[in-house]
Amino acid sequence: MADEEKNLIEILEDNIVVDINKFINYVQSPHCGAIATFAGTTRDTFDGKDVLELRYEAYVPMAIRCIKSICSSARTSWNLNAIAVAHRLGPVPVGETSVFIAVSSVHRADALDACQFVIDEVKALVPIWKKEVYTNGEVWKENSEFMERRDELGKSGPGQCCRKKVVVEEGPEKRGCCAGKVKVNNDAEL
Repeated sequence: MADEEKNLIEILEDNIVVDINKFINYVQSPHCGAIATFAGTTRDTFDGKDVLELRYEAYVPMAIRCIKSICSSARTSWNLNAIAVAHRLGPVPVGETSVFIAVSSVHRADALDACQFVIDEVKALVPIWKKEVYTNGEVWKENSEFMERRDELGKSGPGQCCRKKVVVEEGPEKRGCCAGKVKVNNDAEL
């Protein structure tokens, strides 16, 4: 990772809420005309069940390493100033933010595309696990983004916003979520 990369990555312990203003202020810059953000919040229902809260667990050192790698990959595809990523652990009640991403750039297209790329990659690759707690039970949620990514690796087409720009090179030395070598593919068909 280059020294000029400005990233703020935080995995927040139990009962620490995401300070959205902190992350927006971090990415803000006078030479940037755009800040794109994404806030993932706990909703009150899922599949007809009443949700009380979400609970998150993570392997923190690997999660941070993976998010750093995702930020570096985003910078290879878009001209970005700063990236901030926060993810809570422990219980997250209905209406509260679980994950927050802020990305700044000179122009909005780069910030918007990179923000979507970062959340998609976090959901697909980072070792953070979610349990949904309902009024009548609880269940660990399968990471559907990971399963889709595994099944769709190397394919491009509609509905795969960022994969058309980023290609993961496979090889015997590659292992784990962050070890894949990412390369920009500017010639990929849309």
